[in-house]
Amino acid sequence: MTSAEGAVRARALDLLARDDALAAMMHGVFDGVPPRASAPYAMVAGAEGRDWGTKDRAGREVRLTLVLVGVGGAMEDGAAGCIERVVAAMRGTAGGWNIVGARTIRTRFGFGREGGWRHEIVVRCRCLAA
Repeated sequence: MTSAEGAVRARALDLLARDDALAAMMHGVFDGVPPRASAPYAMVAGAEGRDWGTKDRAGREVRLTLVLVGVGGAMEDGAAGCIERVVAAMRGTAGGWNIVGARTIRTRFGFGREGGWRHEIVVRCRCLAA
């Protein structure tokens, strides 16, 4: 069985990569910081896990950070909407775990140098062992 953190990362990457609307706006979806990508792009950043479960089933709560990196300002709202659709679709089976709940718990938006921006979305996924 895969770790809950690995299973949640893999599911998020798969859903992001299959979102046609996001693909039309981004140069790619990456697992971690891409070595040579130019903005705009999306990436799955950190995944932090902790104990969570029920009396009869083991579980993990995973906080996953999804990041949009871009330039200018026109594209961000549409890309963030795509991320919200992905978060809504996270529930289901992944790598020996059942993701029983997924919701956005924090967002952060900031501007960088030379007109760039970064939008971080932290998603809480609650997982039970299958």
